[in-house]
Amino acid sequence: MPDSGFSRRLRALVRKEFLQLGRDRSSLLLGVFLPLLLILLIGYGISLDVKNVPIAVVLEDASPAARRAVSFLDGSDYFSPYYVTSLKEGESLLRRRDAEAILVLPPDFSRQLAHGQARAQAILYGVNTTTAMTAQGYLEAGFMAMAAEAAYSAPHAPGYVTTESRLWFNDANTSTWFFIPGLIMLIMTIVGVFLTAVVMAREWERGTFESLFVTPVQAAELILAKMIPYFCVAMAGMILCLLAGRFLYELPLRGSLLLILGTSMLYLIVALGIGLTISAVTKKQFVACQIALLVSFLPSVMLSGFLFDLHSQPLVIRVISQLFPTTYYLQILKSLFLTGNHWPLLVKNSLLLAGYAVFFLGLAGHITRKKVQE
Repeated sequence: MPDSGFSRRLRALVRKEFLQLGRDRSSLLLGVFLPLLLILLIGYGISLDVKNVPIAVVLEDASPAARRAVSFLDGSDYFSPYYVTSLKEGESLLRRRDAEAILVLPPDFSRQLAHGQARAQAILYGVNTTTAMTAQGYLEAGFMAMAAEAAYSAPHAPGYVTTESRLWFNDANTSTWFFIPGLIMLIMTIVGVFLTAVVMAREWERGTFESLFVTPVQAAELILAKMIPYFCVAMAGMILCLLAGRFLYELPLRGSLLLILGTSMLYLIVALGIGLTISAVTKKQFVACQIALLVSFLPSVMLSGFLFDLHSQPLVIRVISQLFPTTYYLQILKSLFLTGNHWPLLVKNSLLLAGYAVFFLGLAGHITRKKVQE
């Protein structure tokens, strides 16, 4: 059976696009090496964990019992203690921002501790509320651990309570596990939307796109030919991210790898459709870059749940975030990586992504066809 005209033209166009992609080193760098660079820099360099908090420890009671009570601060990854003898010294450190908190042990601390009712005062630098609240939690956890240890050595000591806590879905207690799925989403958005929009707009500017209009090429063939090379480049970057996340950061994979790849392909089609639509509307690289920044990159960072928990945001922000496909793709990735195959969420979000894909591909095809007719 001879090849149809559609398949011959599509193969020729795809071959042409791959050859052009091979000559364009900037596109290869953006699609393959940038994802690996981002996952290394952001994965190692950005963390929401609060560590090495400088804290001034005022020992108004310098007894051995008081020193043992705050011994959890020494050598801790979460605190960098400065031991002082007066509250005035601690306040001076706090005002100079050399300390984020002051821990005051009163003169009768050891006597209170012997009766099981010891009290310590924590003065927190409230300007940075996130660090302050986290430092308060660390202090409370440290004292609880100290109390539990004392209760173990002296079971009948009054006033000691032992608590056991456990963090679900992040056994390592590290924000890196939450960053990597968002980073994969960000990379797929950059490659899918930015690369396609800018490269296609550059062809419109140079006139190479219009030269194809005199051939028998149809709009659908042209769109597919433009998508396939960048689809392959983006999936290569996706695989690099998966390997880096698994072997460099020990990111768990509690869901299906096939589902991760399948939903990523679906989201990539959405991103490519957005990029094609932007380039077809603008035809200018600078304008395409600006629009891509506004409609894809900024929402993927600020409104997807990548950096901020959407449940704690105002209702208006939550509603706006539901308009962007990045929100649904990130929910899928976090579920598959950290919690497992939660089918109601996966089915709902996948159907929404499929709807976005149909809409943007149809819109890109309609606009491109209109340009051809003009």
